[in-house]
Amino acid sequence: MLIIQLLLIIFFLFALLKVIGRFRSGDLTKTGLVWWSLFWVVAAVVVLLPNSTAYFAKLVGIGRGADLVVYISLAAIFFFIFRLMIKIESLNKDITKLTRKIALKDDKDI
Repeated sequence: MLIIQLLLIIFFLFALLKVIGRFRSGDLTKTGLVWWSLFWVVAAVVVLLPNSTAYFAKLVGIGRGADLVVYISLAAIFFFIFRLMIKIESLNKDITKLTRKIALKDDKDI
């Protein structure tokens, strides 16, 4: 086992423990627990068995396993950025509505 593999496995275990801790404290839903746990386990498998990505890459017509990981990672990052932007816009609308409600209520109190 290479040093980088050992370091990454230790990091993944730490991240998995943090996910479990967040779930126990109520900061993460059961769905979030499953998805994040699955993510860290798959990441550990890829680190321990780096040729596994080459097999899946060939199945989908990509030359190298590393390229497959990069493509999937970029798609996932852009998807999460999109979801975050939608959530932020929704929160901004909610804050605006609340601010207007409070301002109108305070205006009536004067």
